[in-house]
Amino acid sequence: MKTLPPGLQDHLDSGVTTLAWCWRLTRGDGAAFGFTDHDLPLTFDGTLFEPESGFSASEIRAGSDLAVDAQEAEGVLSSDRITETDILDGRWDNAAVEVWRVNWASPGQRILMRRGAVGQIRRGKLAFVAEVRSLAHVLGQTVGRVFQAGCDAELGDVRCRVDLNDGAFRGTGSVTERLRDRAVIVAGLEPFAAGWFAQGTLTWETGANAGRRAEVLLYDVTGGLVTLTLLEAPLRDIAVGDAFTVTAGCDKRAETCSAKFGNIANFRGFPHIPGQDAVIRYATKDGGHEGEVLG
Repeated sequence: MKTLPPGLQDHLDSGVTTLAWCWRLTRGDGAAFGFTDHDLPLTFDGTLFEPESGFSASEIRAGSDLAVDAQEAEGVLSSDRITETDILDGRWDNAAVEVWRVNWASPGQRILMRRGAVGQIRRGKLAFVAEVRSLAHVLGQTVGRVFQAGCDAELGDVRCRVDLNDGAFRGTGSVTERLRDRAVIVAGLEPFAAGWFAQGTLTWETGANAGRRAEVLLYDVTGGLVTLTLLEAPLRDIAVGDAFTVTAGCDKRAETCSAKFGNIANFRGFPHIPGQDAVIRYATKDGGHEGEVLG
């Protein structure tokens, strides 16, 4: 049960109210945005809540158990603060959401109704619908380590400890020719062997995709030409001259960790754990059932 601030409680008891819904969304990159269903801008806590967003709220559903409660916010792709490309880019995925009930005549009279995160976003030609999940959705996420042959660390993180700022594992270049929507010929990476950046991460420094990251699928060196193929095509077209930074890729195998990065001491997998072939193995006369260490 929520306890209302005295000023808001007096306003509700008056019988004539001037209430509005406000949403504050904070993306993973730290950018905060405010929206309201009121017809004029509102400001509080240093955030401007714009009415032009086209947001409209659904009913709020809540229960007493640990099920994930949900609300939906529907809007029109007309605000330059909510663009279709940003939605497709994933910039709004899992953004933190605050839902406020505010007296628009006196914004100091307000109460935080709920917190949550942006879940599934459905979009059409003219509108989108964003699911707002309650904080209970965090309880449904798997935590802890997974026992597997491959490494479960991210290349360069505190568990892996590979220094991706080392020139051996980082390269810079620019696009010299576009082959397809996700394949380009580049300059600047000639010293690196074929396959070195496969499964690595590319960050665009200039151009329409500046600031975006992409996963490298293939890195090929043939006849002096260096070709990069991305796993997915960027939402914005790649242009000749676009500069980028790319880091070496890792396939999570112990052999790669040792030979490519010299980092086997920090390998976070279990390369000697028996696989599924050991589970389904059956009795034979050619060995493998003497109690010895399984290879």
